[in-house]
Amino acid sequence: MKTLDDALRIRNNILLAFERAETEKDSRVRDRLLTIVVVGGGPTGVELAGAFAELARFVLRKDFRRIDPGIAKVILIEASPVVLSHMPADLAESATEQLCNLGVHVRTSTRVKSISSGKVELEGGEVIESDNIIWAAGVAATPLTKNLGVELDRVGRVKVNPDLSVPGFPEVFAIGDMALVMGKDGRAVPGVSPAAMQMGRHVAEIIESELSAPHAAARPPFKYWDKGTMATIGRSKAVAYSGPIKMRGLVAWLAWLFVHLIFLIGFRNKIAVLINWAYSYFAYRRGARIIIPSRTQRSATSEPAELKAAEALTPVTK
Repeated sequence: MKTLDDALRIRNNILLAFERAETEKDSRVRDRLLTIVVVGGGPTGVELAGAFAELARFVLRKDFRRIDPGIAKVILIEASPVVLSHMPADLAESATEQLCNLGVHVRTSTRVKSISSGKVELEGGEVIESDNIIWAAGVAATPLTKNLGVELDRVGRVKVNPDLSVPGFPEVFAIGDMALVMGKDGRAVPGVSPAAMQMGRHVAEIIESELSAPHAAARPPFKYWDKGTMATIGRSKAVAYSGPIKMRGLVAWLAWLFVHLIFLIGFRNKIAVLINWAYSYFAYRRGARIIIPSRTQRSATSEPAELKAAEALTPVTK
């Protein structure tokens, strides 16, 4: 999931699966429609699994006559022994417990062998049938990097120099998800927004320095400052740590909200988002039920524009 269009497409697929399940008479097909598989137990996978579980059990609970959305099965598959393996062991265990309390089936030490239309095959031979399979087991770089003619890693990231410049092109920089940057511990800098923001500031300082003094000293290497990690799981459910400070549950969730508000630009934006979050908290995001076709889905159909607009405003069956 890289764009807003991707997010809309995923949400639409989930909601439409519930719509189809409402009228499906074959129990096997209905079970497949009501099964959501998330592959990858990192922050993205954990947050998606928690969001899907809340959507099924709370947001959609009164919207259907023939099915009970609460019986939808959300399965989180992780190859390592724990979810959120980059976090301290006690926080990873807390995240698993919070997911289970939401009804998520957490399956650790489980590897996916193959994924095809409507099914996931595990290494042990087990097959899970699902019409909604979400891959969250790694971040891929933008396809643009394949056209640069420079060395890439296996997920398409540019192997940049210590100053974040592209090898052979000192006037070109790569940052964020499209750059492979090695930290002091020999591990790759994670593809998270704080790292990308720090890279952006580092490159801006280099450019400003060289514009004001073209013959300045050698460029300083980029150094990532890990301020901590947060992962939301659901309503009042999260885990977070920063140095020796560890948080879980409601406290971690409130800290996540506070940090995100702080980084928003403009006081008006902060107030607007705070009010929107407060409404979403008490109303369980009622607007999440509206199906809005993404650009990809709109371009795939030849229906009249008026019909497309009508569909975009049509809520799911109540």
